Amino acid sequence: MKAWSAALAAEIADWPNVNTRSFFGFTALYRRDKLFGLLPRTRAMETANSLVFKLEAPARQLLARLRSDSRVGSAVMKKARWFTFEMATDADLRDALDWLGRGYDAAGKRKKLS
Repeated sequence: MKAWSAALAAEIADWPNVNTRSFFGFTALYRRDKLFGLLPRTRAMETANSLVFKLEAPARQLLARLRSDSRVGSAVMKKARWFTFEMATDADLRDALDWLGRGYDAAGKRKKLS
């Protein structure tokens, strides 16, 4: 998982407005000032081979896709939806980037003022 996390962090670090920071045994991924993902360094969230991404309000179609992927788990913390993605092979890197990319996209959306 350390090698996968390093590869993902290197790829994502090249995305616009991305910052990485150490965060309690994880590499935290930020789009500007919004946290959108966590990659394990010395700790893990659910399992030793899982990463975490955040989607605050996934659309119904995306929620269905999340539920249908057996590698994805979820938790709600402080009104935000956090999802875990379980990696098992190098082939999972592509889907991991896709889910982290969705978290990145969601972190770039502005909240509507009421």
